Amino acid sequence: MTWSFPIGRLFGSQLRVHVTFLLLLAFIGASAWAERGPEAALWTTIFILLLFTCVVAHEFGHALMARRFGIRTPDVTLLPIGGLARLEKMPEKPGQEILVALAGPAVNVVIWAVLTLLFGAPTEPDQLTGLAVAPSTLPAQLATLNLILAIFNMIPAFPMDGGRVLRAVVALFTDRVTATRIAAGAGQVVAFLMALTGLMSGNLMLVLIAGFIFIAAGGESADVAMRDVARKLMARDAMITEYEALRPEDAIGLAATTLIRTTQHEFPVLDAGGHLAGFLTREALFHAMAEDRSDTRVGDVMQSVPAVTLRDGLETVLERLGTNPAVAVLDRERHLLGYITRENVGELMVIANTRR
Repeated sequence: MTWSFPIGRLFGSQLRVHVTFLLLLAFIGASAWAERGPEAALWTTIFILLLFTCVVAHEFGHALMARRFGIRTPDVTLLPIGGLARLEKMPEKPGQEILVALAGPAVNVVIWAVLTLLFGAPTEPDQLTGLAVAPSTLPAQLATLNLILAIFNMIPAFPMDGGRVLRAVVALFTDRVTATRIAAGAGQVVAFLMALTGLMSGNLMLVLIAGFIFIAAGGESADVAMRDVARKLMARDAMITEYEALRPEDAIGLAATTLIRTTQHEFPVLDAGGHLAGFLTREALFHAMAEDRSDTRVGDVMQSVPAVTLRDGLETVLERLGTNPAVAVLDRERHLLGYITRENVGELMVIANTRR
């Protein structure tokens, strides 16, 4: 995720912090200092850090449960609105998805129970209103918020945990695409009501969370539909076969002329034998031209891309595409047969959906 940086690894996943989280922490600390002095700022900051430690634990609950089903979690990112565990994929079996979804809130319930039993911390909403953070109140406030986090995450607003449980339950009676569409629709309705509540109460954070849910629900629904169509197609169905290629020794100036003359956004770079050497992206080309490096060799700024064969499924192509500009389709001698971009996969999906 852009604007985030790693701070370490935990249970095989990279732990990242988004810059905006640090800005939020600084803002809350400064506000507490201005209102109640340095001691209040210190304990408020400690409270926020402990709270987000609980959020990280919540996300690793998902990650560790997913690992039981062979699904890796490359990273967990801390955001102002919570945490985000980026699983390689969600389990497609409804029972497994329910367990992965419930694992996060279960961690918060365990934290609440531990704080309540060890510290006798009362679970009262009044602990969160009107009371400054202090050593004597911190366990109760932290316990209360963990219970609230568990309950809030179980709201059936896809793609929140409760929404994923809803999708899995619906998937027991219908196909995954339909179940996702139903859960996403329900999630967007809940997000709309949440945003309305936030606007009426002046709670900006609730509005931001609602916006995230609304956009993420639509995006994941489209992604699931795309992958369902992709299972029926192969790389040869999506690849671009008409293109202009460059050589590693060509100058960037020549590439710029080719860009103007064609509609390509990226250019395969082939050696003298027709083997793939790399890809030149439009961004890399613009960057080189902006630095007045028109004489630079294409080979010096090109990048490598993943490769597939003609018979590989389109779902495999999508997995390898990731953030890469393209996926190359090669024969056994690594000659380029064509290439696939996210844009032309999207066009193919639109055509495939209209024929269904």
